[in-house]
Amino acid sequence: MGFAAATQLSRGDESCPGGPELSGADAAADYIIGRCLTDGPHGRVGLEIEAHCFDPADPHRRPGWSEIGEVLQSVPELPGGSVVTVEPGGAVELSSPPLPGAVAAIEAMIGDQAVLRGAFAEAGLGLVALGTDPLRPTARVNPGERYAAMEQFFTASHTGSAGAAMMTATASVQLNLDAGASPGWADRVRLAHALGPTMVAICANSPLLSGEFSGWHSTRQRVWSRLDSARCGPVLGLDGTDPATDWARYALKAPVMLVHTPEAIPVSRYVPFADWADGRVRLGGRRAGLKDLDYHLTTLFPPVRPRGWLEIRYLDSVDDTIWPALVFVLTTLLDDPAAAERAAEAVAPVATAWDVAARTGLADPRLHAAARRCLELVADRAPAGLRDGMDRLVGMVERRRSPADDVTDEVTRTGVAAMVTRMARGQS
Repeated sequence: MGFAAATQLSRGDESCPGGPELSGADAAADYIIGRCLTDGPHGRVGLEIEAHCFDPADPHRRPGWSEIGEVLQSVPELPGGSVVTVEPGGAVELSSPPLPGAVAAIEAMIGDQAVLRGAFAEAGLGLVALGTDPLRPTARVNPGERYAAMEQFFTASHTGSAGAAMMTATASVQLNLDAGASPGWADRVRLAHALGPTMVAICANSPLLSGEFSGWHSTRQRVWSRLDSARCGPVLGLDGTDPATDWARYALKAPVMLVHTPEAIPVSRYVPFADWADGRVRLGGRRAGLKDLDYHLTTLFPPVRPRGWLEIRYLDSVDDTIWPALVFVLTTLLDDPAAAERAAEAVAPVATAWDVAARTGLADPRLHAAARRCLELVADRAPAGLRDGMDRLVGMVERRRSPADDVTDEVTRTGVAAMVTRMARGQS
């Protein structure tokens, strides 16, 4: 199974009739538990990297759907095998296939990024790696039925502004890692969550949204925290000893976002999927089916999402000088047993400090201590090709700085539009 292929499929607008009817929430739970984590060796790494599309000649302008589509038609087959998708606000994402280890995944992604950026530059456009769009108002350009329905859902659930920002103004670096052997699932999933606040503080790269400073180092993380925690909050239960059951419980409690009739229709009231599966509520004139459950799972966005593998979703998009080092750090801390054990100790005091990390970054002493320790565990193991990026990352952490601090300094000197123009033109 390919990580990227499944990610691509989840974003389709194909109709999704209910399929075989579920007998109830217990059957739905069994289905989720049996598929959410795959028992086997770990070591494969897939990457998904998003960047905002800008016109450097007019950075306030949002390139349209057809304009971006024309560029993508000119992109040759990517050497690393990545799939290209376009997010609702026009951000462009590369999703790589799973490859053996972080270094192989990084090298393949770097090659694919170079080809993609060349195609956009030829069209007079540029790709900007920031966690949030720092300049333009939120606006959707992707005409897909799914995203129009999602907008209506967020409005009905009183999270319209956060939902619009999430869909059209955020960008991330995402890791897809094998779940590993089943006896280690609990520790592995628990550590993936516990590392989150520390990694958010290290990579925070979104101090602005829609032309204004937000007061947060990671406005991207702030946007996600403003959405329904039943859909976007961490999955872990009270003790985290059974992550598959935790995920099933989370998914069944989460409200249904869309129902296909066959077109996607937003659900404007709070209906836990369990109520639909048990027949206590009928949506679209029917009880929930198996395909409804599959689709429901694609509308849940926790920071760590089990999809057979672990989809780690909490890193801000950052530029080429440090994302490879970030990927190497996080993969090593999770995949190397000795590093994982020490990392778990280092981040334990800040394992749930998501908001503190997003707001203050490494200015928080506990997060700074955890970040320093995590990099100490990994930095010397970086291969030569990652050495410069790792040194830069270590230096930033030593100075208690995240990329957001550099963004803030530059915007203060030159203004937002000038910074975006520089980045869109690929200038250092």
